Amino acid sequence: MLARQLNALVLVLLTAILLVTNCRPRSDEFVIVLSDNISTLDPIGASTVDAASERVRVLIFNSLVRKNERFEYVPELASSIEPSADGLSYTFTLRDGVTFHDGRQMTSADAKYTLDTLLASGSGKAASFFEATPSGGKQPYVTGVEAPDARNLIIRLRKPWLSLLSNLVPIAIIPKDSAATQKDRPVGSGPFKFVRFDTAQQVVDLEAYPNYWEGAPQIRALRVRVIADANALQAELRTGRVQVAPLPTNLTPDALKSLGQDQNLKVEQFPGANIVHLTFNTESAPLDKVAVRQAISFAIDRESLIRDLLLGQAKIAHSILPEESWAYAPGQKYNYDPERARKLLDEAGFRDPDGDGPQMRFPKPIVLKISSSSGAARQYSGVIQNQLKQVGIKLEIETVESNTLRDQQLKGNYQLTTGSWVGGNQDPIFLKDLFSSTGIPKPDRVGFNRSRYNNPELDPILQEAVDTADREKARVLYTRAQEIISRDVPMLPLWYPANMVVARKNVGNIKIDGSGDWRFVRGLTIEK
Repeated sequence: MLARQLNALVLVLLTAILLVTNCRPRSDEFVIVLSDNISTLDPIGASTVDAASERVRVLIFNSLVRKNERFEYVPELASSIEPSADGLSYTFTLRDGVTFHDGRQMTSADAKYTLDTLLASGSGKAASFFEATPSGGKQPYVTGVEAPDARNLIIRLRKPWLSLLSNLVPIAIIPKDSAATQKDRPVGSGPFKFVRFDTAQQVVDLEAYPNYWEGAPQIRALRVRVIADANALQAELRTGRVQVAPLPTNLTPDALKSLGQDQNLKVEQFPGANIVHLTFNTESAPLDKVAVRQAISFAIDRESLIRDLLLGQAKIAHSILPEESWAYAPGQKYNYDPERARKLLDEAGFRDPDGDGPQMRFPKPIVLKISSSSGAARQYSGVIQNQLKQVGIKLEIETVESNTLRDQQLKGNYQLTTGSWVGGNQDPIFLKDLFSSTGIPKPDRVGFNRSRYNNPELDPILQEAVDTADREKARVLYTRAQEIISRDVPMLPLWYPANMVVARKNVGNIKIDGSGDWRFVRGLTIEK
C-alpha cells in the first residue's frame, strides 16, 4: 500500500514538473503574449472567427491579398491582381519561389484547393462568400475557381462583387489535400513554422521558417502564450519570461504606465484604427427604443474617460470606420450632454419619478455583459455605470468568460455589451456586415449584426454601396448610411484605442500598423 502511494506521489510530481517545464521558455526562445484564448489554428474549418486565433494565423500562413498601412488591398501571395472589364472574374498571378513549410512549391492548384474547400465548408469565413436571398436561402458569389497553369488563378463571379478582395484577406492558402490535418498540424507558407499547440496550457510553439519568401525572421524560436490574468502578465514581463505583449487588452492604462517605469521594459504607443464599442440588443426592451439608446449615448462622457481613465491611450470615435478611411463620415455625434439624455428619456415615457434627481427610470437594471479577461473593460464599464446613474439609468455589470460571451452575443442573449472590432472595421463594406438585416445571426447562419438591428431604409443603401465601383458615388452612399446608423445608434463607437506594446528594452524594430496586425513580429530584432 505504501509503495503504491509513493509511486502515485512520484507520478504527480513528475506531471507537475513536466507542466512547469512545458511553460518555461528555452534560453533562445522569444515569448509573445495574447490575452484571449486561441480557439483553433485551423485556417479553413473554424466555425467562428476570433481575433486571438487570427493573430497567430498571420505568423503561420499567407493569403492571396493583404491590407497595407493605408487599409488598401494589395497582393501578398499574388504578385498581381487583374479584374476583368465586366467585373465577373479576377485573375491572380502568383509569386515565384514560395514554398510551404513541408517544402512543397506553392502553385495555383493549392490556391484553388483552398478556395474550393472553404466554399464547400460551414466555416465562419465562408459565410461572406454567399448572398442571402429574399426567400431566406443563400447563393454563392463565386461560380468557379480555375487554375489554368501553375502560376495563374481565376476566380469567376455570378455578378460583379467588389467585396471579393476584402473577403480574401483572412483566407490562408494551404497545400493541396491538407485540410483534414490543418487543425492538428497546420502547414502554411508564413514566416513561422508550426511546432506544437498545447490547447490546455494555451501555448503555441513556432520556429522561424528559413525559406520564407520575404526573408527568414531573426527570431528563431517563438512561443505564443495566452495570459489572461493581468497580474500574472505584469509579473512575467518584469521577470523577463515574456519579451513582448502587443495590444494587451487585459492591462489597464495605469498598469501600462507602471510597466513603462521599469528599467528593463519599454511601453510604445502607436495610432490605432480598431474600435471599442457598446452594442445594444435592439430587440431587448427598453433598448428597442431609439430614444433610450440615444440617451445612453449622450450620458457617457467619453472625453473624460479617455483623458482620466485611459490616460490619453485612445482617440474618441464617431463612426465604426477609422478617420483614415476614404468612406469615413461622423454622422450624428454624441458629445456628453446629460441634460439632453434626461429629456430624451422623459419624452420616451421613462420619466424621473419625482423630478428632482437621478431616480431610476426602469423597473429593472439594464445588464451590461463584459468579457472576464478584459481588465480595461471592467474599469471603463464601472465609470459608465456611474455616468448612467446620473441620468436615472441603473446599470448592472456582469462578467462572462469570453467564449461564452461570444456565443451569447450570437444568440441575442444579452441587453448591452462592450467589445472591440479588430481589422474588419477598416473597410466600409463592414458596415453591411454589422448593420444589414442579412447579417443578423440565425441558427443556420453566422452573422456579425449582433445588435440585431433591422432597418428597411438602410439595407438597400448599404447594398448599393458595396456594389458600386465608382468610389465617389460609394462615398455618398456610405455617408448616408453612417447618418442613419448614428441616428438609430444600434452600436455606439467609444474610441479608437492606441496600439500599445510592452516589450523588453532589447527588443527592436517594433512597427505596428493601425490594425494591430501581428505581421510586425517577423521584423523584430533582439539586441544581445
